[in-house]
Amino acid sequence: MRFDGGLDVQRAMAIYAHPDDAEFALAGTAATWAKAGVEFVYCMITNGASGSQDPDMTRARLREIRLAEQRDAARILGVKEVVFLDFEDGYLEPTIDVRRAVARQIRIHRPDVIFTMDPTMRYGGGYVNHPDHIAAAEVVLRSINPDASTRQMLPELWQSEHLEPHKPKALFLVSFGKPDVVIDVSDVVELKLEALRAHRSQIEPDSLEFVKSWMKEAGKKKRYAYAEGFTVLRFDQEGPPRRNVTRGARTAPRARGRRASRSTTTARRGRRRR
Repeated sequence: MRFDGGLDVQRAMAIYAHPDDAEFALAGTAATWAKAGVEFVYCMITNGASGSQDPDMTRARLREIRLAEQRDAARILGVKEVVFLDFEDGYLEPTIDVRRAVARQIRIHRPDVIFTMDPTMRYGGGYVNHPDHIAAAEVVLRSINPDASTRQMLPELWQSEHLEPHKPKALFLVSFGKPDVVIDVSDVVELKLEALRAHRSQIEPDSLEFVKSWMKEAGKKKRYAYAEGFTVLRFDQEGPPRRNVTRGARTAPRARGRRASRSTTTARRGRRRR
């Protein structure tokens, strides 16, 4: 599949903290790309075992419930595989063990594109971002430079496990506020909502209306009925890196894609049970 005419995508991976994170953020894109023949893999870092207010629920039982819900949601969307790394929900930090586990999966699956949250998003619109979301996104950034892409970083991965270094062509950071690329998901919006409903332990009825309102807002600039927004970093651009800029002046590569205005999404977040 060619995204926006310039990015050849055969394999994609979404790396995220909890079951349902991917469904809220990028399920429409996952379904659209899967329908276009992209091999889409989910990598879920934590086990979801903290996501309940029920005093009778146990972490062990909730873990099994949420992993099953995530499998069901992925099947609905056409996601090929879900990898569960099983770190503890709510306790995630970008430790070297987590970084190694994520880098291993990137080297195994060798995605052309990686999706994750934006680690700079901490609060807004009456919402405080979950620290696991920030940690998971930080791990992904470290995987791109240096964990998954550098031979002498985590050398056991190629020396003992024979996993060669890999760097994706692009990184898509989920953007709920100021996306620079929006993807039309109008044809798969019902699939996204069905996948969200699969997370029965988490989703409240009014959550779906919030999600639809985000997607409507994201699509306005391009006159899409529904869209998902991203900040995109490209690593496959031609030409050597610039050497005559200071560290503080370096900027991310401009994304090739449909540009969005700064007002394409709303700051309101959907309600979950956690």
